[in-house]
Amino acid sequence: MKTLPLVKKIVRDILSNGVRIREILESTEGEIEGNIEIERLSSELNRYLHELEELGCYYKDWNFQIGLVDFPAIIDGKEVFLCWRSDEAEILFYHGVDEGYAGRKEISPHFRIKI
Repeated sequence: MKTLPLVKKIVRDILSNGVRIREILESTEGEIEGNIEIERLSSELNRYLHELEELGCYYKDWNFQIGLVDFPAIIDGKEVFLCWRSDEAEILFYHGVDEGYAGRKEISPHFRIKI
């Protein structure tokens, strides 16, 4: 997966913008009407999310804390999502399409993908 370094960079940008938007919202008591910086950050955030989707990845961390991304894959003939957190050096886990993060299972060490 040659795109993994790009995914890592995009996720770093998503987290940065998401955290900054949250900080602004907290400091302005949620007032976003006419806030140019929030509009700019939101526009960039949407562009980053679109980039991930074009790579076939799905961003799942709407609290902007861990940078959770799912990648579609096939394991043992079943459609699954490889599940990566931005604080992990490798893709270590996967889960069923309907299971989500709570259903993460460890990938066999010889199938792991370094980020």
